[in-house]
Amino acid sequence: MANKEDTLNLIQELTSRYGEAATEKLVSYVDKVLERNEHINLTAVRDRDEAMQKHLADSLAAAELPEFLSAERIIDIGTGAGFPGALLAIAFPEKTFVLMDSTLKRLKVIDEFAADLGISNLMTIHGRAEELARKEEFKESFDVCVSRAVASLDKLSGWCLPYVKSGGYFIPYKGENYQTELKDAQKQLKKYKGSFIRAVNISGESSDISGHVLMVIRKK
Repeated sequence: MANKEDTLNLIQELTSRYGEAATEKLVSYVDKVLERNEHINLTAVRDRDEAMQKHLADSLAAAELPEFLSAERIIDIGTGAGFPGALLAIAFPEKTFVLMDSTLKRLKVIDEFAADLGISNLMTIHGRAEELARKEEFKESFDVCVSRAVASLDKLSGWCLPYVKSGGYFIPYKGENYQTELKDAQKQLKKYKGSFIRAVNISGESSDISGHVLMVIRKK
């Protein structure tokens, strides 16, 4: 269980990496989600310190990947309360983010928070991933697609890879059973030209993987 010391250490780390202003926005965003969570279900995590670790630190894990760092246009499929898309948008104001979800009331909350915090490089899109992927403005138009805690890799591959440019990357946030999911998703990956590159755990190490991981899948 995370505690206040863990949160303070995280804030110090983020401040050194992204600066004081961005870190204040990151923390404020999570606080806003927890506050609004009393009225609308945005997250199952209620404890603030736990939320800072499970949502803030976890969401920003993609920022360690060179595939993400080189991307200019990123889409977050099934963004929910804006994790990871809104937090990544705060940390990387020079990049453009599209946050997609099938639940309109959550997207309205994200838009409200983005306006309050001055997050200008983010837009939300309401709809189902498998339907919006057919639209020309979205089809194969993103450098990176991220998705966190949405569905199995088998389903996600079919939803997410259509949005990724040739040579771009699909980066799902997964658990330690990712190898089983990868095995089950081979048919879908092949269908949508996805090639598994590697898995990296939250600490950034490629070996001794446990807990949450980021899978890096390249679109051929």
